[in-house]
Amino acid sequence: MTPLKIRGLTLGEGRPKICVPVMGRTSDEICSSARALLSVPAELAEWRADWYKEGLNPDCVRQVLTELREILKEMPILFTFRTASEGGEQPAAPDQYIALNRSVCADRLADLIDIEYSMGTSAVSELIQAARQAGVRTVLSSHDFRRTPPAQEILSRLQVMERAGADLPKVAVMPQSQQDVMELLQASLSMKQSSQVPFITVSMAQTGVISRLAGEFFGSAFTFGTAAGASAPGQISARDLKQALEAIHNGLTY
Repeated sequence: MTPLKIRGLTLGEGRPKICVPVMGRTSDEICSSARALLSVPAELAEWRADWYKEGLNPDCVRQVLTELREILKEMPILFTFRTASEGGEQPAAPDQYIALNRSVCADRLADLIDIEYSMGTSAVSELIQAARQAGVRTVLSSHDFRRTPPAQEILSRLQVMERAGADLPKVAVMPQSQQDVMELLQASLSMKQSSQVPFITVSMAQTGVISRLAGEFFGSAFTFGTAAGASAPGQISARDLKQALEAIHNGLTY
């Protein structure tokens, strides 16, 4: 695996890096959420633009990203518009989704964009190419809020996303049992042993919390914590997350 360097952060090396969501319905709420990250051990910020009431308006999004860059300085920003079909707050037609993400890439205010794998091969290819041309990195994501597929299916999905050109393939699944969590972790370990790129895996809800802590052993490059509100089930506070990750890291490197 080749680590990925974004600003001063290296993904895919050492302990998982802590990504904290920025959310809000208005620009003032979003900026307040971003300022809260400055008092917690956040290493990346994920702006969940689907929470923003003007989240599909490229001009409004550009203005907010300009403000976020001023607040967050050199902290990497991941831009995510999570569609309703993938668990987000707003629906978006494919043409809207593509136009929005192309605009974000062209503005170069975000360091990474999240692309939903479910948008289909053509849209994924177009957005990965647009991001590359702009020097923006890509998280290609797949979410299942109903179940956890078998480990081989999760692994296959990650590998397909890697072949599609993703800088960071991501799979998040919902466990119904402890065995489901083991399926996710087995897929992660297999991906760690074969992948050329860093990746992200998450088993959601309280049952899957261990997956948010075990990335250094099983391979997930970053994990999601909170400063205030959670953007997905099972997230824990960034402070608690850092303490646990550091303890695991010290144990593995002792």
